[in-house]
Amino acid sequence: MAKKRRPIPTAQRPAPKAQAQPQPYFKTLADNRRARFDYEVLESVEAGLVLTGTEIKSMRQGRVNLRDAYATPQGRELWLHGMHVAPWASAGPWNHEPTRPRKLLVRRDEAARLSAAVAAKGFTLVPLRLYVKGHYAKVQLAVARGRRQYDKRKRIIERETEREVARAIRQGR
Repeated sequence: MAKKRRPIPTAQRPAPKAQAQPQPYFKTLADNRRARFDYEVLESVEAGLVLTGTEIKSMRQGRVNLRDAYATPQGRELWLHGMHVAPWASAGPWNHEPTRPRKLLVRRDEAARLSAAVAAKGFTLVPLRLYVKGHYAKVQLAVARGRRQYDKRKRIIERETEREVARAIRQGR
């Protein structure tokens, strides 16, 4: 006959040890600062990239430019166009084409939703940031609407007034 175990009262129980989850490696490779000025960002999404070995090596060296990049839906997939990844110096004849279209990795329902958003008049998919998360290259895509010239001027004036207010507060006026 087995003995019944009585539960330990909560006051006497040892506290559970907090197991800290290791944070994934995170490094920003490129930032499209111009996109935030030229476009009004409505929503952003994280997407993976299909890359070759020489492309990721060149990206990790910081030799990538997102300035003229944009994403387009083609069928059930999303493709990133215009992103320039400089050729890797040690690749020799096996190097990649710098501005080739690159496939974006998103879930099928997410791709359909983004495609529908882009189909609406005036919206586009713009990459905001390229980074490495863990061992994978990721791009932060934004559904955005282009700003008009007067909107850009208005944004500049707002930013300047914010800076003047911050400067005045620091100087104690």
